[in-house]
Amino acid sequence: MFKNYLKTAYRTLKKNVGFTAINVFGLALGLATCMLIVFYVVDELSYDKYNIKADRIYRANMQIKFGGIDQKYASSPAPLSAAFQNDYPEVERTCRLLQRGGYNVKKGNQIIHENKVILADSTLFDVFTLPMVAGDPKKALVEPKTVVLTETTAKRYFNTTQAVGKTLTLGENGLYKVTGVIKDMPKQSHFNYDFILSMTTTQESKENAWFSNNFNTYVLLKPGTDIKKFEAKMPGLMRKNAGPQLQSILHLTFDKFEADGNKYQLSLMPLLDIHLKSNLVSELDHNGDIQYVYIFSAVAIFILLIACVNFMNLSTARSANRAREVGVRKVLGSQRKYLVAQFLSESMMVTFVATLMAFAAAYFLLPLFNNIAGKSIELSTASFVWLVPALLVTVLVIGFLAGWYPALFLSGFQPIEVLKGKLSAGFKGGLLRSSLVVFQFFVSIVLIIGTLVIYNQLKYIQNKDLGYSRNQVLVVHGVYNLGEQSKVFRDEVKQLPGVTGVTMTGFLPTSDYRNSSSVFQERSLDPKKAVLAQTWTVDDKYLPTLDIKLTKGRNFSDQMPTDSAAMIINETAARLMGVRDPLNKSMFLPMDNMAKTFKEYHIIGVIKDFNFNSLEYNITPIMLMYGQDTGSLSVKMNTANITSLMALIKDKWKSIQPGREFEYSFMDDDFDASYRKEQRMGTIFIIFSSLTIIIACLGLFGLAAYAAEQRTKEIGIRKVLGANVANIVGMLSKDFIKLVFIAIVIAIPVSWFFMHKWLQGFAYRQNIQWWVIALAAVSAVLIAFATISFQSIRAALANPVRSLKNE
Repeated sequence: MFKNYLKTAYRTLKKNVGFTAINVFGLALGLATCMLIVFYVVDELSYDKYNIKADRIYRANMQIKFGGIDQKYASSPAPLSAAFQNDYPEVERTCRLLQRGGYNVKKGNQIIHENKVILADSTLFDVFTLPMVAGDPKKALVEPKTVVLTETTAKRYFNTTQAVGKTLTLGENGLYKVTGVIKDMPKQSHFNYDFILSMTTTQESKENAWFSNNFNTYVLLKPGTDIKKFEAKMPGLMRKNAGPQLQSILHLTFDKFEADGNKYQLSLMPLLDIHLKSNLVSELDHNGDIQYVYIFSAVAIFILLIACVNFMNLSTARSANRAREVGVRKVLGSQRKYLVAQFLSESMMVTFVATLMAFAAAYFLLPLFNNIAGKSIELSTASFVWLVPALLVTVLVIGFLAGWYPALFLSGFQPIEVLKGKLSAGFKGGLLRSSLVVFQFFVSIVLIIGTLVIYNQLKYIQNKDLGYSRNQVLVVHGVYNLGEQSKVFRDEVKQLPGVTGVTMTGFLPTSDYRNSSSVFQERSLDPKKAVLAQTWTVDDKYLPTLDIKLTKGRNFSDQMPTDSAAMIINETAARLMGVRDPLNKSMFLPMDNMAKTFKEYHIIGVIKDFNFNSLEYNITPIMLMYGQDTGSLSVKMNTANITSLMALIKDKWKSIQPGREFEYSFMDDDFDASYRKEQRMGTIFIIFSSLTIIIACLGLFGLAAYAAEQRTKEIGIRKVLGANVANIVGMLSKDFIKLVFIAIVIAIPVSWFFMHKWLQGFAYRQNIQWWVIALAAVSAVLIAFATISFQSIRAALANPVRSLKNE
């Protein structure tokens, strides 16, 4: 019986090649798109799950509200780890990670700058699952100046993974002994490093400084620990440990500190939430966003539904063509359940073929998708363990969902009505079919509006006046490696033709190099007169090179020795100070964690606010101090031949340090990199939206073809009576266009609500413009009309004699 169903289904589908092709291609396109989205979502949700104890690992986050600023940090104080371990029996282990930027690593006569370097406690391997291929994990990071490498790194430097006992020269600290080699960290990790240095190497890890938040602290709780009860102890932990230092520094009790509206709060974040739900200051890497997972999951579901809708629409639209078949089958004794099984077998066959095509398409498109999404998704043997059953379930579920209504609809025809020719056919009267068309275009219009809003916001970000100039600014990294020769390098670059400005500092609007400090207006360090600000060390060429505008006062000058105690602040800092004119006012900057010593600065200028953080955040206070910082050299260029000028700069570098690599970037590229996630998501959104519209148009194309077919006799009569092509096209199109207008009315408020919510994630954003809505609506109408017109014009141009003769 089943074999007969398949044979009959094959013959029927082969007989209606056009119908079958539209269904198979539409379903395949929808399923391929869904598979790519599923691969993306699974990859995003799999971060940090490689850790065996992942469900018991938490990261300590800090919220600091002080000096007019309220910020959340992924970092915490150095002594927090010991406090957890010593005072709380619920804690099994703790581990700290400390970022210290890149290191220069010597390999023969070559010096390589490595960025993926981090310091870690020796308990790292007790908390995280990082299998070691050589060495003892319990001893690997115990002693100072020891390092653990990944397999790939060990092979790169020693041509073997058996590198334990060998030495590496890192940075200015000399030799490090290799005490372990671990497997490469999984790509689905919220941190990924090649060099892990022992935490005991740095003195900072031993300091009892409760108000210096530089460490990423992780807590492994014992099995069965109630996290809510444990978190309830956090305020007491901060009062007990940070309270005495607060009293010593600011002469305030912790209760009084909080009563004044300030916060210094500790919270715990589950390890598995970090990648998608954390975007705090001091993250170890650029995380994802759970909103995009929700959005793309919804898009996948909608695309799948639209593909199913196409199948249902086209199958029911062909009711007249299948009606006589059903009538004859019923007269010959066929029961309805067998007819349902027949139609479902056709649906299953279409779905099976479409699924095979979709998998092949997704497999071959995966590298392109990885490139667009910035992913490295691979289909391994483990992937097929869940993928093959998922595809089989997909065939059954999609085949049933797409075929159940057509099966019930077609099998329900009464044979007497059918054989008498009383069955009404065509597009009119199909309420469900019309509703499904509305749904298709509702989704399409929502995606069009979403695409336009995302594109508009990204364009706004790229073109917004940030308060500084980033065009044609070359940033040479690691200038500190030149030592005393850094000034020579700066001066020689300054003399090159085409160079209009040079400034030497690592504190740049587009870098991650930051320094946050509490600065006070009074010598008594009154917290009510404090400003939590970025404190950057810059030279006198910083403002002119980056074209940052002064609104009051003057710039630093190398001709004025007193400028070593001078300060330039931004407008936000001036506003938070609460003074009418901040010029010549004094500010006091603590010089150590306990504020036992501080330095007095006098304000000589106020600069216009500039965006040195992501546009997701408001501008915060910044205070510039005059001094030397050799983090990097920024070169403002004005030349038509950038390549030639860069070659000259590189030659200057090589002449001073021939063994060190020349690392550089352009400031506008660094800025764009800050929004790479949004740009990638915008590109993916555009692609998925386009595919959704194509799938919807495939269904509409098929419907228009069958609507024209059902009204062949009417079209012939109208043409004989004098109707022209425009009249026929208008007649056939108006029913569809009405549905598109209904979809527009429903889609506009829905899309506005969701895109308005998405825009709230940016402190600086462009509101949804009226033309975005108008353009989306017009585009939907034009797309629908163009799809329908092809079939309508073809029907209108047909010879009426032939259609009337056939009737």
